[in-house]
Amino acid sequence: MAPQVMLAGEPMGLFIAQEEGPLENVGSYTMAVAGAEFNVAVGLSRLGHSVGYLSKLGEDPFGKRIAHVMEENAISSPWLSYSKERPTGFMLKNRVSQGDPEIFYFRKNSAASTLSPQDIGAVDFSGCKLVHMTGILPALSQTARQAAFCLMKKARESGVLVSFDPNLRPQLWESREVMVQVLNELASQADFVFPGEAEGEILMGSRDPKAISEFYLNLGAKTVITKVGSRGAYAATAQRQFMVKGFPVQKVVDTVGAGDGFAAGVLSGVLENCDLEECVLRGNAVGAIQVMSLGDNEGLPTREQLAAFMGRSEL
Repeated sequence: MAPQVMLAGEPMGLFIAQEEGPLENVGSYTMAVAGAEFNVAVGLSRLGHSVGYLSKLGEDPFGKRIAHVMEENAISSPWLSYSKERPTGFMLKNRVSQGDPEIFYFRKNSAASTLSPQDIGAVDFSGCKLVHMTGILPALSQTARQAAFCLMKKARESGVLVSFDPNLRPQLWESREVMVQVLNELASQADFVFPGEAEGEILMGSRDPKAISEFYLNLGAKTVITKVGSRGAYAATAQRQFMVKGFPVQKVVDTVGAGDGFAAGVLSGVLENCDLEECVLRGNAVGAIQVMSLGDNEGLPTREQLAAFMGRSEL
């Protein structure tokens, strides 16, 4: 039987700078594992949900490290395959005191970029309740783009919920126009869409959460939850729209992974049949916890930690 949740994308090796400054001046790094979908997988696993990953790794130290970290985080690998010809992607991230860190990717021609509809064909959705995807997979290659559409179609036909985070990576796309067209088409087929306000401006021309929500609802999305930074998030369905305030943050340490943490928090509530407002509140809480931690997923909380942060005895 398949895990409760499937994540599809590219996990990567991550080198985090140990001192501030431009990446070319950094002398030492620590190694971790990153990737938008990987972060969501870690977040959901720590909150008690069974999670599996669909991806392709190289037969190299990065691939072995990722498989090991997946095992440590109870992320299963029924849909994980390996390539002898292509490497596992990796990335560098610098350290900053303010703003977003600089990130540099080494992922061109990676193993994950060879994902194709053929890799989706054998997927068994028995027992799977949710597939979470981002806009990164379709940006990796033409075959990966076809795989993204194939996976979403097959999940929907199997009665599995689909959530989609645009997670813009303009540098991976051949043009802005193609990026906008593909991501909006994928979003139109999703049950849950998680745009950020800045992403809304690029994808549909507005930073206004209400306008963003109406745009994606009109395209066909069932629920749209727009992230508005420290202010929280704006949730919308065809029946209702409302704002959920964010949680106060003592000190922002690292902004990377906050949106992925938000998605994990929301989706944990969806899987537990919580009210939409509770789902978004969880998302805001996990996002706030994540920005106070160094690394892309190290700060993602357990159920007990999340409940304590939200001022509850339990979730």
